[in-house]
Order: sequence, then C-alpha cells, then structure tokens
Amino acid sequence: MKYQQGDKVILIHSGEEAEIVDFINKEMALVEVNGVRFPVYLDQIDFPYFNRFSAPKKNIAAPKKIYIDQIRAEKKVPSSSFALQEGVWLVWLPVYDKDVFDDDIVDYFRIYLANQTSTPYSFSYWLRLAGEVDFEFKNTISPNADLYLHDVPFEKLNDSPRFDFEFGLVNPDIKKATHIEASLKVKAKQIFQKLEEIRLKQEAHFSYSLFETYPDKQSEETVDLDLLSQAGFKIYSDGKIHRENIGSARSVIDLHIEKLTDSWKHLTNKQILDMQLKEFEKYYELALLHHLEKMIVVHGIGKGRLKDDIHDILRYKKEVKSFVNQYHAQFGFGATEIFFK
Repeated sequence: MKYQQGDKVILIHSGEEAEIVDFINKEMALVEVNGVRFPVYLDQIDFPYFNRFSAPKKNIAAPKKIYIDQIRAEKKVPSSSFALQEGVWLVWLPVYDKDVFDDDIVDYFRIYLANQTSTPYSFSYWLRLAGEVDFEFKNTISPNADLYLHDVPFEKLNDSPRFDFEFGLVNPDIKKATHIEASLKVKAKQIFQKLEEIRLKQEAHFSYSLFETYPDKQSEETVDLDLLSQAGFKIYSDGKIHRENIGSARSVIDLHIEKLTDSWKHLTNKQILDMQLKEFEKYYELALLHHLEKMIVVHGIGKGRLKDDIHDILRYKKEVKSFVNQYHAQFGFGATEIFFK
C-alpha cells in the first residue's frame, strides 16, 4: 500500500488537502479535512507533489493589493460528511479486518449522529444491549453537521441492540415540543442486508432516519364538562375522586387472551396484541392511582412479542423504579415484576 497513516494527500474531486487518519479496508481510508473526518476510496486521493507537478501551469499575475478594511471576517459553517436527506440520522460506518482466508470482514461499526437540518439540538443517547444500558452520552449537535458517538463491535449485534435518543432544542421555542424521542432496534439480519447493499453500491456507510422534522407543540384539548354531564356522564371534581369510583387495582394481571375475552379465536395476532396492551395500560394506571408498590404482569413466553412491547413501554415510564423478568415459582419466566417509585 503506497499510503500510510499520517500522510498528507489531495482529494482529487475537490483539490482539498487532507490527512489520512486510519484505513477502513484495502480500498478505503478515513481522512480528515479541517477537523471533519469521512471515508474516501484510495483511487480518489493522491500525494500533493504529484498533483503539483501534474497540474497545468497557470499564468502568474501580480497579486492584487487588499487593504485591511476590505477583508471580510471568515465565517465557518459546519458541514456534514454524509450526503443524506433532510432530518436527523444515525449513520453506521463499518470498519473491516481480514479473516484467515484474507477476506474482508466487519470488525466494528463507527456510529455517527448526522444533523441534516438548520436547527441545533441537544440530545441524550443510550445504547441498550439485552435490555441493559451499555453506553450513555449527552451532547449537542450543530446544524448540518455530524458527531461521532462511539464504536460498536460487530459481535454485539447478537445482544438485541437498541439505540434510544431524546432530542431537545438548544434554543427553546414555545411553539415547538419540549422534546422528541427516537428509538432504533435492529437485528443482525437487517445489518447484513445493509452491508450487502452498500457493497453493491460501493458506498462506505449506511444510515437510519431518527426523525425528519422537529414536531410542533401539541395543543391541550379542553373538554366541556357541562356537555358531558348533560350526555349522562358522571363528573367528579378534583380532590373528590375516591378509589371506589376509579375501579379496583390488581397486584397481578394475567394478559393471556383467553383471560380477557371468550370470543378471541376469530381475532388476528395484531388484534390480540392490541387488546393485551390496552389491558396492561388500564391496570398500570389503576396501580398508580391506588399507589401500589409493585405489580406482576403475566405475559407468557411464546415468541416474546408481548413481553418485548411491555418492556419497551416500561423503559419510558417515569413512575417505574425497576422491572425484572426472572423465574417465578408460579409463573416461570412468563411474568414481569414492576416496582414503582
């Protein structure tokens, strides 16, 4: 290989000077230009002295005098290294190594956050592996810029990785939402498909959209209580709601569909799941209203879809102190125990 780490090179397509900071594989290098790092193919760079000797000679004219009051202050505008559409993206840059057969294999991924909007954001980021937080990071990202987050080893794709974000505005706007949440849950099969796509397209990275536009603040809907009362609904004022008026809480709820309805055989899997989640939300709220310290949700084992959805909901419930899915003498591994704050 004629290039080495630290070499000064020229980008053929733009004429910019860059420095090689690392090699991704035998065909690609990671270069840095004015503090911004991005991948390039080796046939798209050259040594500066080759460029100087091969470039056509230009007529050298006397330099034009510029007076101090004519000089404009340079305004630096950050720019993203990744050509993406409008929005905020999670970018994966695979870094390759050689196996025993001298074939390229992915060693790890460099994970970047790319902001392709004109708005600066603050954000909190969590990488969860097998349901546990493996990496946590908080920062801000400028408009039209990208930010390196961390590396994710290839073998960690087997640990059900989940990338969770919470974004806010650096400059708050009363017309905009206070925050927005975004989450990405990927499987190894999906990553293999992405790697094959970029190999065929000869691209260096792939990406996932987190959101396109930051949402407006949702207006709070008001309800005309007089109309509800006239329609026959019973209205309770604040401070006069008794536990007997809001239903009974349960310390154990069984979400097996046969426990919820007798006529379930005609229902689709989606309809069954929706009914189970609504029942869960109902008794979750009742547990809070009755100030229960803990609650057991029986979801069964099956394919794990109901359990996964319930765990995803619990991760964002501020009232939850912790939850655990472990062996129970009565329910085996088919129940989750929730502990409230």
